[in-house]
Amino acid sequence: MSKVFVLDTEKRPLEPIHPAQARQLLRNGKAAVFKKFPFTIILKVTFKTEKPVQPLKLKIDPGAKTTGLALVNDTTGEVVFAAELEHRGFAIREALTSRRQIRRSRRNRKTRYRQPPKHEWFRKGNKKPVPKQRRTWLAPSLMSRVHNINTWVKKLIKLARLTDISQELVKFDTQLMRNPDIQGKEYQQGTLAGYETRECLLEKWKRCCAYCDNKDVPLQIEHMYPRAKGGSNSITNLTLSCEKCNLKKGTKDIKEFLKKEPEKLNKILVQAQRPLADTAAVNSTRFKLLEILKATGLPVETGSGGLTKFNRTQQELEKTHWIDAACVGKSTPEKLIIKGVKPLLIKACGHGTRQSCRTNKYGFPIRHCDRKKIHFGFQTGDIVKAIVTKGKKVGEYVGRIATRATGSFNISTKDFLVEGISYKYCKIIHKKDGYSYGH
Repeated sequence: MSKVFVLDTEKRPLEPIHPAQARQLLRNGKAAVFKKFPFTIILKVTFKTEKPVQPLKLKIDPGAKTTGLALVNDTTGEVVFAAELEHRGFAIREALTSRRQIRRSRRNRKTRYRQPPKHEWFRKGNKKPVPKQRRTWLAPSLMSRVHNINTWVKKLIKLARLTDISQELVKFDTQLMRNPDIQGKEYQQGTLAGYETRECLLEKWKRCCAYCDNKDVPLQIEHMYPRAKGGSNSITNLTLSCEKCNLKKGTKDIKEFLKKEPEKLNKILVQAQRPLADTAAVNSTRFKLLEILKATGLPVETGSGGLTKFNRTQQELEKTHWIDAACVGKSTPEKLIIKGVKPLLIKACGHGTRQSCRTNKYGFPIRHCDRKKIHFGFQTGDIVKAIVTKGKKVGEYVGRIATRATGSFNISTKDFLVEGISYKYCKIIHKKDGYSYGH
């Protein structure tokens, strides 16, 4: 069971407790709810205890779309807290593309001339030396992933006694993929050899057989151009196949094996040469994330994706983002206790937009947005509890609100939308922080 974070009267983190203990403290009036997500209580009275607060390790498995987070007690092997953080990097990329297209379209209309931004002017052959601070620049869609993880690291540092951080630094070791006999890293010479290549292929081929699309069988690494006929061990010549298809293909060339299925053959050949966009995103941000984690002042341990998978398979655990996070690094306990742990599902939604003029799909203005965001102490995105005592909508509603200047709000509950609820009936449960939550 995921435990509840506890703060003392001075907001210092104490030992996380079982939910039943938290309910009892709240029922007896000895504690109050401090934060809804992740659920945290704060004590109203000081308790004297001789037992010291056990240190926890924060483990992070960064991903392009979803990052796994886990708090692990290295002494007992217990996973105290787990979360899966869904990023919005691709949504940011699409928004930036849309904005760029609208601006270029506006400049090309029959209106007064407006000079393009300087960065576009530089691209037209006017070479200038790149400033030092821009050499390490990352695109906003990539930096959003780093900022999301950094935000949650800072939150967890305030809620638990963290002494170390473990980060999966390298998702895939491309040199090991091209040359399995490479020297220089200890794990590559031992039982971990081959894990990097297999993990890359599983991501690339969506964990299914390339020939029959079967997902529910053990998969084998297969050479499209067989080794017996001069095929290489390059990652572009490898794919995944079930045992049945692998035996059926034997030492045939892929073109000979699929000569009666030209569409499937072309699809496989294109996929084999296609770079992994998700892998590129992770590889681009890994050292920036490491730099930010070191800035917290906590010791940071790093480990590869192959080591993570090795730790997980040794303990026969299923593959999820938060379990992968718990298995990051050499310090992973020999036996992880994950029974009853339910991860908090976090989705990055952003903080809205500063765009005052909303446009249609052609870029023409259709409505204007008020610059004032807070009305009667509420902001769109806050989670509230509304107890309506009179009128046609009598009842109790919990959900996110959309505010209006009139004071008549809409509440999006788990199952339906309620319109026209007065602000007088609303009480804030959780302030808008740019994330949505689920279990």
